[in-house]
Amino acid sequence: MSQRAPRLTPDQAVRILRQFGFVQTRQSGSHKIFRNPAGIRVTIPYHKGKMLHPKMVAAIARDLRISTGELLKLV
Repeated sequence: MSQRAPRLTPDQAVRILRQFGFVQTRQSGSHKIFRNPAGIRVTIPYHKGKMLHPKMVAAIARDLRISTGELLKLV
């Protein structure tokens, strides 16, 4: 059984992405787009003071190729 995705703020998600070598390439409105050297792209809806939906957090973990449990340890 998989572990539930943690609730993250956009700032926490950005911090985790940077640990994995992602850099912000551009921004479209309230969405920040990140890319790593391998070409994987991750989009974060950036609304200050709000939490990311658990499905969005699970998608970020999937893009990073880690489990939600490992993601929880990085927070």
